[in-house]
Amino acid sequence: MAFLNHPITARWPAHHPEKLQLYSFPTPNGVKVSTALEEMGIDYEPHLVTLADADVKSPEFLSLNPNNKIPAIIDPNGPDGEQIELFESGAILIYLAEKSGKFLSKDPKTRYETIQWLMFQMGGVGPMFGQLGFFYKFAGAKMEDPTARERYINETKRLLNVLEQRLKGRDWIMGDYSIADMAIAPWLNALEFYGAKEVVGYHALKNVPAYVERFYARPAVQRAKNIPARPE
Repeated sequence: MAFLNHPITARWPAHHPEKLQLYSFPTPNGVKVSTALEEMGIDYEPHLVTLADADVKSPEFLSLNPNNKIPAIIDPNGPDGEQIELFESGAILIYLAEKSGKFLSKDPKTRYETIQWLMFQMGGVGPMFGQLGFFYKFAGAKMEDPTARERYINETKRLLNVLEQRLKGRDWIMGDYSIADMAIAPWLNALEFYGAKEVVGYHALKNVPAYVERFYARPAVQRAKNIPARPE
């Protein structure tokens, strides 16, 4: 049996230390990884890490992720049977795909193109949509100067158009369902939470909304969208 050894367990005890440990919250970045775990059938134990400083800036969480962001994992059964700790959701998705042998093609060309679209989410969709949320719904919405708000509205429109064109004639980003979809679709769904669909022209799109519906119709995604469960 694998032995879990990490300081984070002082705050989030592992009741099943032989399983992969997920430290997360069901935001888009968190849902990426819970979706992957559910889709891949990997046995894991989830731990709710709230976005409050008391959790993400605690010494215990920082010992796993010095960047104080969810999600993060510990796999006691990592490469060569050694424990591995990972943060950054994109890196975690690649690791889980390789561990399970699922949702990342072994064909080199397809594999790198899939990672390309994963990076598109990591470097574009996630950061830009996140800033849109800040300047359109949260604290930045109070700013009188519209420059930042307009920038992120326009950048979101541009990114949505990239995806609209990519999805023409495709059910999924790569044709076959992959970790690229697990990364991208939860962030598209965030536009609803931000109340920003109208302002970014979401309803004028055809392929993107249908894609998000397909994604959330998957049973694994339905389970994953609230793992770890939000506090009631």
